[in-house]
Amino acid sequence: MSINTQSFTQILTGFATTVQGTASVLVNFVIGSILRAIGEGTAWVAMWLQGLILNAIALTRAATSSGADLDSWCAQFFFTRLLPTPASGQVTFSRFTATQQAVIPFGSIVQTGDGTQQYSVVADTSNPAYSATLGGMVIPAGTSSLTCSVVGITPGNNSVNLPDASGNVSNGAINALFQSIPGVDTVTNASAYSNGVNAESDAAFRIRFVGYLATLAKATRVAIAGAIAALGSNFTSTINENLTYGGVTQMGYFTVVVDDGSGAPPSNTLSTVYNAVDAVRPFTSTFGVFAPVVIQSHVAMTIATTSTGAAHATTAALVAAAITAYINALKLGQSLSYFRLAQIAIDTSSDVLSVTAFTLNGATVDLAATNLQVIKTSDVVVS
Repeated sequence: MSINTQSFTQILTGFATTVQGTASVLVNFVIGSILRAIGEGTAWVAMWLQGLILNAIALTRAATSSGADLDSWCAQFFFTRLLPTPASGQVTFSRFTATQQAVIPFGSIVQTGDGTQQYSVVADTSNPAYSATLGGMVIPAGTSSLTCSVVGITPGNNSVNLPDASGNVSNGAINALFQSIPGVDTVTNASAYSNGVNAESDAAFRIRFVGYLATLAKATRVAIAGAIAALGSNFTSTINENLTYGGVTQMGYFTVVVDDGSGAPPSNTLSTVYNAVDAVRPFTSTFGVFAPVVIQSHVAMTIATTSTGAAHATTAALVAAAITAYINALKLGQSLSYFRLAQIAIDTSSDVLSVTAFTLNGATVDLAATNLQVIKTSDVVVS
């Protein structure tokens, strides 16, 4: 439905035309006249009412509402936005003097240098340094450093209006203690964090809502895919009809291959997916949920750089990290382009001049994957 809106000038002109058309004498509408003031006041009120109407129309449609208004609109259909997943990883606490025991309390906060991303130390019972009695992770006397697990707590992780609230950071970005910890001097993260996921955007939320409506009361491929997608934005899946996991034809059976981004989803994840699919599957059909077959990729290349020695080694490490991140982000069924990896190497740094002696699994061709497979990196050697 289109709305014919008018500007302030158009409303004022209409007011003046109507008054002049119904009056028996010439009416004075010069600036400063009483009728002009009445007309302008009426026009401003009309503009305000017009704005309220347009705003109300926007809020009553999913296509034009946003943020919390879009959430409340979709909540009428018991449909909710996918929540964010804060980044997590390892940090290493170090100290200059190691003569005394030190305790890093659970909940201790570390942050990036600019303070925009914060992380909290979690109680990791698998870490030998864990101590329930002392309420923290213990650095024994004579030990200069300790690696602990942390999870992102940066305020705004639930906001869909921030460009990146996931908490993903590069290696070395976490380098400050939010509060002092007796016996601890520095902190850093040796590896980058890339497992954080932002809250679902308005655009993605609308697209998924349309798919959700299309699956209601339908036992279709779209319904099954929609049930899996609702579990989280990191899930990807393929559905193979009338085929077993081994590729044997079996009528009335379908195979679901699902990946949570790791290439090896745990059994509890597969069970969760199974239950979600079982709720929407066609009656009398049978199915199975499986992890993907992982294809290991081996990348080797030599780069020519403008630097030498340690600087060259640093650039090579950056290239290796960029290639590893790209490969591990591939989805189910996505092939790995041989030439794309060379482009990534060159784009990583202006220090990289060329790529030679470049092989992918010992060859110089693309690495293909079927919809049952996902490609992950085994090793990346850049010299």
